[in-house]
Amino acid sequence: MHTPSAQDSSHLLGLYLNDHLAGSSAGLELLNRAAKAHDGRPLGPQLERLAREVEQDRESLKEIMGSLEVPVRRSRAALGWLGEKAGRLKLNGRLFLRSPLSDVIELEAMRLGVEGKRSCWRSLRSLADGDDRLDKAQLAWLLDRAEEQAETLERLRTMCALRVFAPGSNARTQAAGPSVGQSLPRGAF
Repeated sequence: MHTPSAQDSSHLLGLYLNDHLAGSSAGLELLNRAAKAHDGRPLGPQLERLAREVEQDRESLKEIMGSLEVPVRRSRAALGWLGEKAGRLKLNGRLFLRSPLSDVIELEAMRLGVEGKRSCWRSLRSLADGDDRLDKAQLAWLLDRAEEQAETLERLRTMCALRVFAPGSNARTQAAGPSVGQSLPRGAF
């Protein structure tokens, strides 16, 4: 394997960051849709908060790309948007209605997206040692926030998986946020 030239590295970094931007577009679409599906229900506020944060992270990524002089490739962002729409065609046991399995699958997808974002922030943080265009403090903060997002999504995913796959379990008493330990009414999700 050969070491790329500076020009090749710049080009590859541009592709990498644009792919992450496309992923953030898809993740934001998914989070907004999930938050809307849970509007007025216990998971709604947490999903809305996550959607706001992912939108802010997406804007941070655009700013970082600008500071690195990496142009936004709209065609790649459009692919992320289309990918999220195609993801809605999954086989979840229901043709027209939202399946309880949808929550588990979507939360897993969101968690995977946040894990990818964490990897991107880690890569950029590593580059920041040799590139003063990158703000180390900002990247550390973004990485910390992504870790919190991953923890929240894992908690919600586990709760939904228990509700779907083990309905007699205590999943309804494991709601995240202020209602931890409080029993939720059946069908609250």
